[in-house]
Amino acid sequence: MEKQDYYEVLGIEKTATIEEIKHAYRKLAIKYHPDKNPGDKTAEEKFKQCAEAYEVLSDPQRRQRYDQFGFNDPFGGGASGGGGFNPFDIFNSFFGGSGSGGFSSFFGGDDDEPGGQRGSSIRVRVKVSLADVVTGVEKHLKIKKYVQCPHCHGTGAKNGTEFETCGKCHGRGRVVQVVNSLFGRMQTESVCPDCKGTGKKIKTRCTNCHGEGVILGEQVVDVKIPAGVAGGMQLTMQGCGHAGKMGGEAGDLLILIEEENHPDFIRQDSTLYYNLLVDFPTAALGGEVTVPLVQGSKKVTIKAGTQPNTQLTISGEGLPQVDRYGRTSMRRGDLIVNVGVYVPEKLTDSQRKLVEQMRESDAYKAPASAFAKFKEHFKSMFN
Repeated sequence: MEKQDYYEVLGIEKTATIEEIKHAYRKLAIKYHPDKNPGDKTAEEKFKQCAEAYEVLSDPQRRQRYDQFGFNDPFGGGASGGGGFNPFDIFNSFFGGSGSGGFSSFFGGDDDEPGGQRGSSIRVRVKVSLADVVTGVEKHLKIKKYVQCPHCHGTGAKNGTEFETCGKCHGRGRVVQVVNSLFGRMQTESVCPDCKGTGKKIKTRCTNCHGEGVILGEQVVDVKIPAGVAGGMQLTMQGCGHAGKMGGEAGDLLILIEEENHPDFIRQDSTLYYNLLVDFPTAALGGEVTVPLVQGSKKVTIKAGTQPNTQLTISGEGLPQVDRYGRTSMRRGDLIVNVGVYVPEKLTDSQRKLVEQMRESDAYKAPASAFAKFKEHFKSMFN
C-alpha cells in the first residue's frame, strides 16, 4: 500500500505543535485500536499508520528530516529506523500500558524479537570536507564493538548446541498474560522474557563468551557518504552496531556528519559564498580576476565601475542539492562572489597628489542613486 503523508494521516497542519500532534494521535489511536474494532482490517491499518506518523513527527530531528526528504530519507528516517516497528509499543508508551495488543503478530511482534536480545546501536562522528560534500566520499571506519562469538556462533551455548526446553513458555517462545487497558481486561501474548522467544534455554554455557553469545572485537566498516550532506545529518547503517546477545539482531551504526570549516568559503544550504577583495584601479577600470572554486579556479570579469558589496553569481559551482525524496540532484547550487574594494592605507607624496586631483573631479563624487543603493544595502543587513 502506498504510504500516506504523515501530516494527512494525523489530520494536522505542517506547522502543528507537539501538543497538537499528541492530541491528534490520542484521538485516532483510541478510535482505530484493533480491540475496539475486532476483525476490521481497515482500522488495523489506520492504527498502524497513525502510530508510525506519531513516532516520526513527535521526534524533532526525525520530523525535520521527514519534512526535507519525505519517505526516502538517506540518513535513516523511517519509523523505528526501518526495523522492529510495532504500533502497540507506541500506544503503550503513550498511554502508560504494558505488553502488546492482541494483533501484535499481525504487526510483526514486540521490541524483544524472538531469538535473543537485540544489540545496542553505536554512534560515531565522521568529519567531511567541502570537497567530500561535492563528490561524496567513502570512509573506512575501524570500530570496537561486540561481535558474534566464534566458538558458539552467537548462541551462548557450549558448542552452539547445549540447550534445554524453556520451563516458562514450555518451548512456545511466547507467554499469555491478562492486562487492564482502556477497554477493560485484555488478554495479550508477548515474547517469553526467559528465553527471548527461542523456546529453549542454555544448558551448558559457552566458556569463551560465558553464555552471552558476544565478545569484544573490532570491525572495519565501509561507509558511503552521499554528495550534498551537511553537518548535523545522520546516516544509519542497519545491523552494523553491537552484535545481539544469544543470537539476537545486531544494532545499528549511526554516523553523525561533521562538516569541516573551509578557509575560503561560507556555506548556506547548496550555495557557497566567497569574499573577493579587488584593488581600486580594477574596480574603477574593470579587468579579469581569478576566483577559487572547491575544485580548481575560474576567471571572472570585473566590470568598470564595480561598487563595493557587488555580488557576482557563478552558476553551478556551489554544492549538490538533495531533494525531499533523498535523491542527489545533478544540478548544483551557485557560488556567490561578494566584491570588496581595497583602499590603500599608505600613499607616497606623488600618489597623494593624484588622489587629491581625483577628489576635486565630479566624476569621483557619488551620485544620489549610488547613495540610495548604499542605504538599502545597509538596511538589508538588519532584516
